[in-house]
Amino acid sequence: MKKEPIGKLISYIHRQNQKNLAKYLSPYGLGSGGQHTFLKSVLQKPGITQDQLTQLLKFDKATTARSIKLLEQSGYIERKPDPNDRRSHLLYPTTKAIEFAPELQLMLDNYNKKLVHHLSPGEEDLLISLLQKINFELQDE
Repeated sequence: MKKEPIGKLISYIHRQNQKNLAKYLSPYGLGSGGQHTFLKSVLQKPGITQDQLTQLLKFDKATTARSIKLLEQSGYIERKPDPNDRRSHLLYPTTKAIEFAPELQLMLDNYNKKLVHHLSPGEEDLLISLLQKINFELQDE
């Protein structure tokens, strides 16, 4: 087997992952662009700002704005004015999002199991550890 560059493999896996997740989540009004990632973050941190989400998730501002707008249109989040900053809005999950959260988490958990089904538990742990190490190193740049 030809040894592929790590960056190329990670990029390919990411694109395939996003494409497959978009297919699984589209019946729920969650499409591409990592909308599920934004939704999970708002569920975990109600009252987070769009700028904080951008920094937390390492997306660009345009992607964050687009995803938040789509999540708002789909009824998963709502914006409320930030009392401390008139230019900013706080993001909160709606009842629809809160009720959907366990199902979303189950779908993501099942999908992650599918991704590593051919790995032993030790291999899965090693893969996660190595990817976290690469991610940590990239944050220093």
